Amino acid sequence: MLNIPGLCGIVVFYLLILGIGVYAAWKRRAKGSTSDEVMLAGRSIGPVIGILTMTATWVGGGYINGSAEKVFDMGLIWCQAPFGYAISLAIGGAFFAVPMRKAGYVTMLDPLQNTFGRRMGGLLYFPALLGETFWSAAILSALGSTLAVILNIGNEISILVSAAIAVTYTLFGGLYSVAFTDVIQLFCIFMGLWLTVPFAYTHEAVGSLSLNETDWLGSIESTSPEWGQWIDYWLLLICGGIPWQVYFQRVLSSKSPRHAQMLSYSASFGCILSAVPACIIGAIAKATDWSATGFGHYPEGYEKKLVLPLVMQYLTPVWVTFLGLGAVSAAVMSSADSSVLSASSMFARNIYKNVFRPQASDREVIWVMRAAIVVVAIIASTIGILIHSIYYLFKLCGDLVFVILFPQLLMVVHFREHVNTYGSFMAFCLGFIVRLLGGEPYIGVPAVIHYPLFDVEKGQQNFPFRTVSMLVSLASLIIFSVIPKLLFTKGIISDRFDVFECFKALPPKTCDDTEELATDNSTYHHNLAFSKPVEGNAKSPHDNPLAATYTEPQAPNGVVNKV
Repeated sequence: MLNIPGLCGIVVFYLLILGIGVYAAWKRRAKGSTSDEVMLAGRSIGPVIGILTMTATWVGGGYINGSAEKVFDMGLIWCQAPFGYAISLAIGGAFFAVPMRKAGYVTMLDPLQNTFGRRMGGLLYFPALLGETFWSAAILSALGSTLAVILNIGNEISILVSAAIAVTYTLFGGLYSVAFTDVIQLFCIFMGLWLTVPFAYTHEAVGSLSLNETDWLGSIESTSPEWGQWIDYWLLLICGGIPWQVYFQRVLSSKSPRHAQMLSYSASFGCILSAVPACIIGAIAKATDWSATGFGHYPEGYEKKLVLPLVMQYLTPVWVTFLGLGAVSAAVMSSADSSVLSASSMFARNIYKNVFRPQASDREVIWVMRAAIVVVAIIASTIGILIHSIYYLFKLCGDLVFVILFPQLLMVVHFREHVNTYGSFMAFCLGFIVRLLGGEPYIGVPAVIHYPLFDVEKGQQNFPFRTVSMLVSLASLIIFSVIPKLLFTKGIISDRFDVFECFKALPPKTCDDTEELATDNSTYHHNLAFSKPVEGNAKSPHDNPLAATYTEPQAPNGVVNKV
């Protein structure tokens, strides 16, 4: 039966967020439609808006719906994603936010392309794309689930409608509009969730939350092989939660490096606070006698992902349903635009402009980004329909990001002089292969390598094999960077065989003929590895705002290290 109050709540909150997004875009109309303005809001995001948009970006549908689902299904001890990602924000603020913001990059891939060349940096776009796409899929899946409960229609239709709404809204404006809607989203989340908790807990069908009666905590036996899997997921979430464009888009849009660091720390605390009511709702659902509610039976299988909207609809008064389901749905929609915008921004700038059409105008880049928004939303919708677990999507999106991108970004930001394109390419290949050979039973990829504690019956790895894959990737990056450097710089191998052009001796250059990698409003000096020269816009260090912060790395014996 159609839930009229819930439907009204969604319509009201959708209109509210859409109106705010359009107003924010109208307010910034005088700033022009440059790609820098669309992607980074002109680097004008202040500390208050920055903290709220950073928190709200992570606290979306996958975050709250997935947390409630996991506590209900396996217990709080297995609800690792929200807390792991919160810790990753703090680590990102401590070690990555300041150097990235100081360098003045536009996207997370800029330092990778600056170090490894346009084409290798473009190759590294694919794990970033997969991460953002799975994240978007989790968000759309959560929104589709919510609408399915309210409107009593199929999940597929709900996801497709949700994707259409998110795409329509995202096309209205850039990061500035997204940031302002994120602020409203955060207030909607807190209001909707915390309002639900007391009413749901006092419902007559809900039993005691005492651990003696309801095991909402979950457990892992001391001798269980699952400890390896549990530790693996913690490391994946904490380290794999850093190399995300959706995070660095906020960092790079901050007014200063100090603000970027502060919003990372504050958002970490805000994310933990936001997970609390979702976990409580999951525990309440665990303690509920569902046969005594209008739903009629205990949620099983696919229905587990519907736990949060089910609690709101069947365990709270009508007016709470009106506010709760409407607020959550609007919040999820507002998060979807952030993730889709991030993946599309990287494609438009780092792939289309930097690799294929360096001469592309801002207007052309913006239109390419808009087309990419539609494509990413279609792919994310398909994944959201095929994979039923919101929480699993929530964790899966950080898998390749953890294995491939984290080691590369770590070395580029902090140990740039020790890596080059050879190491980057080998790390990409070996990390991906080792991870693939570890298997992924949920999507039908069998395990070829059986690590210790392998569960033959389930086809599941209990050893922390994702962490092993990441360490293989990191070791490969370092080893295969050092070996070619020694061989070429010591003259053991002629630079004629330097296929990536990392170590070829070049004649001295002036500022006017330095090869540069074009950005939207500026350029930064770049020794092109694995790419063709592209003439930049800046003609001297004074024309280039990054020239003062970038020092061209030099290899031994005066040979230019073209990385």
